[in-house]
Amino acid sequence: MSRRSFINRRVRVIFRDKSLKKEDLVSFVRERLGLDLDEQQERLLREGGARVLMNCTRQWGKSTVTAAKAVHRAWTEGGVTVIVVSPSARQSGEFLRKAKGFVRKLGAVVRGDGDNRLSVKLGNGSRIVGLPGLEATVRGFSAVSLVVVDEAARVKDEMFQAVRPMLAVSGGELWLLSTPAGQSGYFWGSGKFGGEEWQRVSVRADECGRISKEFLESERAGMTEKEYGQEYLCEFHEVDGGIFDPEAVRDMVDASVTELLI
Repeated sequence: MSRRSFINRRVRVIFRDKSLKKEDLVSFVRERLGLDLDEQQERLLREGGARVLMNCTRQWGKSTVTAAKAVHRAWTEGGVTVIVVSPSARQSGEFLRKAKGFVRKLGAVVRGDGDNRLSVKLGNGSRIVGLPGLEATVRGFSAVSLVVVDEAARVKDEMFQAVRPMLAVSGGELWLLSTPAGQSGYFWGSGKFGGEEWQRVSVRADECGRISKEFLESERAGMTEKEYGQEYLCEFHEVDGGIFDPEAVRDMVDASVTELLI
């Protein structure tokens, strides 16, 4: 083979690789990862933006769909870092278990990054790292492409203040997924008062075709209305033990007052 023919062949191979990197996320998840997406999940992956708040019922597939997105990001973009934060190492480990399963479906060898116990590193240098919801564990990461906060309603506010600066240089994405846990905290506040930067996704159990009516009736019979509303109907209720309605307190605040003179 002449040198010129070799160069032309190499150019064609590089071009093909670039086309693979642009592979549609939904097609990648369906065809390469074998995930059977419903209409709502497909819409989320197709339309999901830089700031996504997923307030969805238990067993809708929040973690599974987001793990597929994380693998797509790491697989198609070399040298990126995806951070997964949960209230505990066990929960982050469960997310990583799903991500590793998808990586195996792609025919890749699953290995860690050598620095973090809960991690997977791909041959292109990209990695997915799972961390417990402790502020000290996330400092030191920079230029992160995607931050996923699983069970976000149960992660402390200090953690969100620690992870948001990771996205300052990279312009990366922040996806929060959870069921509700009261009218307090960053997850609830972002959904209620966060403004237009947030794309809000909400799916109740009675809107999910995989959850039967019979199962929901059984669950409702064994739970209080508040518990059922929180777990399956995406409802935010007042925090137990609270004296004042948090929204009533907020309505009493006049943001136009900048200084109090005594």
